Amino acid sequence: MPLPGTRGTMQTDLDLGHLVALGVSLALGLLVGLQRGWARREQAEGSRFAGIRTFALMGLAGGLSGVLLAPAPGAATVLLGAAGVLVIVGYWRDARINDSVSGTSGMVALVTLASGLLVGMGERLIGTAVAVVMVLLLAMREQLHDWIDRLSRREVLSIARFALIALVILPLLPNEDFGPFDAWNPRKLWLIVVLVSGFSFAGYFATRIVGAARGVIATAAAGALVSSTAVTASLANRLKESTIPAPVLVSAISVSSVVMFLRVMVLTGLLAPPALPMLVKLVAPGLVVSLGFAAWHLHRTRRVEVGDTSHEMTIRNPFDIAPALMLTGLVMVLTVASLWVLENFGNRGLALVLAISGTVDVDSAIITTGGLAGRTLDPRTAGLVLAVPVALNTLFKAGVVASVAGLKKGRDGVIPLVASALAVGLAWLVLR
Repeated sequence: MPLPGTRGTMQTDLDLGHLVALGVSLALGLLVGLQRGWARREQAEGSRFAGIRTFALMGLAGGLSGVLLAPAPGAATVLLGAAGVLVIVGYWRDARINDSVSGTSGMVALVTLASGLLVGMGERLIGTAVAVVMVLLLAMREQLHDWIDRLSRREVLSIARFALIALVILPLLPNEDFGPFDAWNPRKLWLIVVLVSGFSFAGYFATRIVGAARGVIATAAAGALVSSTAVTASLANRLKESTIPAPVLVSAISVSSVVMFLRVMVLTGLLAPPALPMLVKLVAPGLVVSLGFAAWHLHRTRRVEVGDTSHEMTIRNPFDIAPALMLTGLVMVLTVASLWVLENFGNRGLALVLAISGTVDVDSAIITTGGLAGRTLDPRTAGLVLAVPVALNTLFKAGVVASVAGLKKGRDGVIPLVASALAVGLAWLVLR
């Protein structure tokens, strides 16, 4: 038996929750109506599919249907059905009045109705997110159309391929260990292909967006999402040619190093979460040093005329899946080798194997460690082992700059890389 006064309190809370849901549904409808009204403000009165009031009422109708769904499902169904019929009639009328008609407004009305329904049913966060994302997409109409116009056939096919490997193939693969030492997991191995391709796509399209005309530094930062080593080699070649002022190129080298450290942390967080806290402690000093040099040289570039920046950075081709598959094969071999070395020679032998493999491509060491962290390596040891190839890769890039550009021209580019690697090494010695 409920305590005296309890039922009245519960009823009040329930009514207040329903009122809030209706208010949020109405607000979402007003938000959508505001965007649609502004986008179609130049159309004559009476020729528009719906205005701000109609969209607001659509949101409210959805919210009311959600509130009524449990206590009165029949009334909620009738209200939703009537709203849907009104959208169809409005679209039919709009098609008769206008020679060319878009289905966008009709779909927007239906999604607004659905968003309000979700809010009324208690799924406030999902309903709000759906409506806000829809408004954002509608507001980006010109940018999206411009982006589509600039896409090539090859890029469209590549986007479709990436969707295939990430959204279709990955979920279908079994999540079970097999092979020597149970070292291989099909889903985790294919996740490497997805992540490498994803980074490659991000770097490629970021480069397309910023463009060479926006500066070598921005392009280098975008390219470093794919391969900071390749970007550093390209910048070192320009240092040698002296086609662009040295402070600009040195800034780009430091910025690409910053992006590399951040990429390493993100990749570790995705593939080897247990190792991330220790790794952050070890590489944070290197990141800070790189940021300091980047800020200093960026300050120097304000006084420099950049000149011609029409050449593009040499980065991994995002449309070629071969590098991702090769990296996956390398990781499969390294994982078995690492487990064998770990069993026979301990952590020191493992650190040596990963250091050698990660000097040129640090991603392979991260991914291999990700398969061992929390399994045969404790999190602290995994972070310590992983920091070694990160430092060596940074030193390797310093060697690339020195060998390609020469010590005289490449000195300013070598110093930030060596200092960052030494900072990581010092942190490793202190924390090991």
